[in-house]
Amino acid sequence: MNDLETFFAESAAAVDQTITELVNECRIESRRLDDAIRWSLFGGGKRFRPTLVFAVGQMLGVLKSKLQNTAAAIEMIHTYSLIHDDLPAMDNDDLRRGRETCHKKFGEATAILAGDALQVFSFAAIAEDGLLPVDLRIELTSRLAKAATKMVVGQQFDLDAEGKSVSAAKLERIHANKTGALVRFSVEAGALIGNAGDSDFAAISEFGTNLGLLFQITDDLLDVIQTTESLGKTAGKDVSASKATYPSIHGIEQTAVFAEHVHGRAVDCLNRIDKPTEMLRKTADFILSRHS
Repeated sequence: MNDLETFFAESAAAVDQTITELVNECRIESRRLDDAIRWSLFGGGKRFRPTLVFAVGQMLGVLKSKLQNTAAAIEMIHTYSLIHDDLPAMDNDDLRRGRETCHKKFGEATAILAGDALQVFSFAAIAEDGLLPVDLRIELTSRLAKAATKMVVGQQFDLDAEGKSVSAAKLERIHANKTGALVRFSVEAGALIGNAGDSDFAAISEFGTNLGLLFQITDDLLDVIQTTESLGKTAGKDVSASKATYPSIHGIEQTAVFAEHVHGRAVDCLNRIDKPTEMLRKTADFILSRHS
């Protein structure tokens, strides 16, 4: 296991422990709903977004304990979005991370409620974090709400674009909202908790924008070139649903070239930061390598 894999594993363990504690504190009285929430939260995954919070926080010398609730809140928002995205009215997928999606196992109504609960739990996780000053909690909550709203808007843009000819600019707008907003907030949250200066914050934020786009580009490629077994979700869904994707507009080869270009932009942002950015660089390298 290399140092990036170790960092991801340690970050995942830390955020899983925090999520468990937060869900336990909520004391969900419905066993079925509680099971659906836990099924979705603990179904695997690298905890990519929370790991970004920890990576930026580590770069700025922040104690992990001050980052954990915010990292958990982001993962809750992400998980709620996956539950709802998988529903028949949205992407209509039966597999998530190699097993049944929430609505296939617990029914559509319970899945919707599980997503609803996770969304509101996320804001409580930040609002009640006594390790952070109140004004910072307010700013983090506000920024998370705005990022989550952009994510929802991006999903609507994505649905609207199905079966239609979409320009490269419109495709980037879809994914800047649907995927990019929460990735960008993840790095910004670490920067805010770490009290980053204005220039560092701007560079970190721009890095998050490019990393979110890179993540989506490689995700689009994986849907085309990988199998259902390797992905842990149904391969080829984008094509069958006539979704707007980077390969559908640019082709596989040009999409891979564009991924390299966006990776370069992300690394350039890190070059503007006079702090140890190695883990963020390695994360960008890892995201790029997913399609190769």
